[in-house]
Amino acid sequence: MQQYQLLIGGEWTDPESGQWFETLNPYTGQPWARIPRGGPGDVERAVQAAERAMRTGDWARMTATQRGHALRRLGDVVARHAERLATIEVRDNGKLFAEMGNQCRYLTEWFHYYGGLADKVQGTVPPIDKPGVLNFTRQEPIGVTACITPWNSPLLLMAWKVAPALAAGNAVVIKPSEFTSASTLEFAALAAEAGLPPGVINVVTGYGSEVGEPLVAHPLVRKVAFTGGESGGRHVNVAAAADFKHVTLELGGKSANIVFEDARLDDALSGAISGIFAASGQTCIAGSRLLVQDSIHDEFLDRLVKLAATARLGDPMSPDTQIGPITTEPQYCKVVDYIEIAKKEGARCVMGGGAAEPPPGAGGRFVKPTIFADVTPDMRIAREEVFGPVLCVMRFKDDEEAIRIANGTNYGLAAGVWTESLRRAVEMSNRLVAGTVWVNTYRSTSYTTPFGGYKASGLGRENGIDAIREYLQTKSVWFYTGGPVANPYIRR
Repeated sequence: MQQYQLLIGGEWTDPESGQWFETLNPYTGQPWARIPRGGPGDVERAVQAAERAMRTGDWARMTATQRGHALRRLGDVVARHAERLATIEVRDNGKLFAEMGNQCRYLTEWFHYYGGLADKVQGTVPPIDKPGVLNFTRQEPIGVTACITPWNSPLLLMAWKVAPALAAGNAVVIKPSEFTSASTLEFAALAAEAGLPPGVINVVTGYGSEVGEPLVAHPLVRKVAFTGGESGGRHVNVAAAADFKHVTLELGGKSANIVFEDARLDDALSGAISGIFAASGQTCIAGSRLLVQDSIHDEFLDRLVKLAATARLGDPMSPDTQIGPITTEPQYCKVVDYIEIAKKEGARCVMGGGAAEPPPGAGGRFVKPTIFADVTPDMRIAREEVFGPVLCVMRFKDDEEAIRIANGTNYGLAAGVWTESLRRAVEMSNRLVAGTVWVNTYRSTSYTTPFGGYKASGLGRENGIDAIREYLQTKSVWFYTGGPVANPYIRR
């Protein structure tokens, strides 16, 4: 069984606790690696190492162009190791290799994109209204950045944070989920191969109370980038506010996938199924609320059930598998509980409806792809994030009712619209309260365009040019250049 170490200041080191914990393969249910149980002392060492790298190390002396070259080299190294990283990720989180492989191959683009953006960050020279004065602004690194990542897509969501943070000149301390730490540690080992100076990337693994909380509370940490659940995000936001830290929060969702009667139904069916059952529903942008117009509801639901029933459960490494295991035991219990809650509330289960027998040779936790019909907006299954392969289907009569139902949630991460009407598509995209709206597609993301949520789905934006601004702060510099006194209150 492989035993990992922490990465602090460019050195692999044992945790101060002298303890490790096992990480399980969700498909087999068996442990396969031992992860360091970090603690407050390890956090202190990691933050200090990041601070030194930013202020006095080689990283601090690099030009923005040199930082960009380093990021591009990191992207090239990641590309060479993409298949291996994806295999480790599947072993740790149980998601399909088809998805993890695509994600890991795509990672390189984040480091190439932000490597190119590193020396495009510019200040301004405002036209000051005072004679004898020059003013200009500088965009400077915000400071040591804590990157706290979840278990569902550890490397992809890490890249969303680390790439723009480093491009802006910061150094990072990464705290991955205790359930899926191995791939992040493997990624961190590539930093030295790419030539990044020691301390620029640090990884401290462990539990939230022992690593996450002291990391967020550390006075030298000036930025926290967090992806996770709503309750965790609220806790991080409150803790960070004590020291006025900047935060980016990418939280949960209860996204509406809206099918109108004029949609191309075959495309909408595929979008509805991939929107919820891909990744076993373990994605923040899952289209977990399917809104179908009255006139096509019964036909669409019938076709949906028949198509979804063909999904194959199995080994996530197999190309024939379409539904993998639930990643963690707590999440498995939560999903099964929500299915029972929906039944008690009166939702009609038309497919699935509980735990699935593991495939032969598997020891993990599987849930049947589940569809509930006759769901009303007040039901918990329609309001609360399940984060599993559970779809609730609701009827609507017209555009106004679709908008009312779709926006009637505390979340605002994403939404989908299926229609052939350009007028309707534009109006819906304008009125839906969500950070991302897809029209006649679903689950598309890119390093080039911002991603983030409204309402309880988070704060700030990741990806695109917007993201690098989350890791910068503006300094205003004033020069007295001579001539008439610019301000009577300033003595010469």
